[in-house]
Amino acid sequence: VIDKSFGFDTVVEEAQRTINSAHVEAESTKNGIGIVKLMGRYSGVSTRHSMGLLMRDGAQVILPLAHTIEHEEALTKAWEEACAATSASKIVIPGGSYKMEAVDLKGPCMAPIEIQFDGTLQAPADPNALDGADEWLKVQHVNFFTLSGKGVFDGQGATAWKQNDCGTNKNCKKRSKNFGFNFLNNSMVRDITSKDSKNFHVNVLGCNNFTFDGFHVSAPNTSINTDGIHIGRSTDVKILNTNIATGDDCVSLGDGSKKITVQNVNCGPGHGISVGSLGKYPEEEPVEQLLVKNCTLTNTDNGVRIKTWPSSPGASPITDMHFEDITMVDVMNPVIIDQEYCPWNQCSKQAPSKIKISKVTFKNIQGTSKTKEGVTLICSKGVPCEDVELNNVALTFNGAPIVAKCANVKPIVTGKAPACTCTA
Repeated sequence: VIDKSFGFDTVVEEAQRTINSAHVEAESTKNGIGIVKLMGRYSGVSTRHSMGLLMRDGAQVILPLAHTIEHEEALTKAWEEACAATSASKIVIPGGSYKMEAVDLKGPCMAPIEIQFDGTLQAPADPNALDGADEWLKVQHVNFFTLSGKGVFDGQGATAWKQNDCGTNKNCKKRSKNFGFNFLNNSMVRDITSKDSKNFHVNVLGCNNFTFDGFHVSAPNTSINTDGIHIGRSTDVKILNTNIATGDDCVSLGDGSKKITVQNVNCGPGHGISVGSLGKYPEEEPVEQLLVKNCTLTNTDNGVRIKTWPSSPGASPITDMHFEDITMVDVMNPVIIDQEYCPWNQCSKQAPSKIKISKVTFKNIQGTSKTKEGVTLICSKGVPCEDVELNNVALTFNGAPIVAKCANVKPIVTGKAPACTCTA
C-alpha cells in the first residue's frame, strides 16, 4: 500500500515498480488508498490478479502486468467497481503497449465515470478473432461518461480491408468497428486516437449531448468502409477540433441525426463529410439541424455531400443543413447533392428517391476542385429540392472558376458563386 502523500504520478510509478518486482494481492487501505484486485498476466505466465489503486477522489489506476492485457477482465472489473461507486470515478491506464479483445462496458452507473488511457491498445489482427462483436470497445447506457488521454486504439485492420468484398457482395461479412457509443448522455471523447479500424472507426447510436474534442482518426485511403465518425438516431452531437484521415466518409450522418455540429475539423484523405446515405431502409427517421463550419478538406473524393438512394422505401426528410466557411484543397466534387446515390450499382434507378431535401445552404466555400463541375446538385424528380442556397462558393479548377450542374432544383445564387446549368 502506497502513501497518498507521494502524489498521483508518484503513486502510479511506485505501484508499477511494486508490480514489476513481485506479484501483489491486497485489499487493505492506508490514508484513503485501497488496493483492489483485477485480472491480468505477467511475463507470459498467468497470474490471478494485476493491481489497481482506488484513490480517495475515486480515481482507480489499472496497472496491467508487463504492459499486456490479454483478457478483457481487467478493464471490465475496474468498470464494474467504478459503475457501482456513488461518487465520480476515474479509471487510469498508463502508457505502454497492450492487447485486448472485445469489451462491452454497460451501465447504467451510479455516478460519472472517466477512462483515461495513455498507451497503445491493439485489437487482434485476425478479423475472425472479433466475430460476433459489432464493436471492439463498446460503451452503452451511461450518463456522464468521458474517454480521455493520449492513447491510441489500433484496430489492426489491414487484413480485414484485403478481405472486404462488399463492393460485389451484398451479403458481405461485416467486421468490427473500433468504438461503439450507444445510448450515452452528457458524454465526451477527448484527445484519443482511433487507428486502422477494421470497419467504421466510431459508431454513435442513440446518444444525447455527446462531444468529440481533439479526436484523431488515422487510416490510409485504401482502407475500405472505414467511416471516421458515423452518427445515427442521436441528438446534439458535436465534433470539434478533430483530424480525420481515412478511406471512407470522415463524418457520416445516418437517419435520426439531429442538431449535429462539425466544427474545426480537418478531413483527408477520405470521402468527405456526408449526410447519408439515406432512404435505403423503411422507417428511417428525419435528419435535421446540421452545421458544418470552419472545416478543411484535403485530397478527398468528395467535399460536403448529401446522398440518398433511388428506388428505395425510405421517405423521411432532410432539412436545415448548413455548410459554412469551408476550405477545399484539391477535392473532387466539393459540393454535392446526390439523390441517385447507388454505389457499386447495387440498386435500381427506375424510381426516384422519396426523400425531400430542403433548407440547405453552402456559404463561404473556397479553394480548389479536382473536377470542373465543382458543384453538383442532382435532386429527386419525385420530390425536388427546395430552399437551396449557394452563397460565395468561390472554387477554382485549374485556375478557372468551377461550374455548377443542377437537376430538379432551383438554387438561390448570391455573391461569388457559379450559376447552375440545369438538366431538368
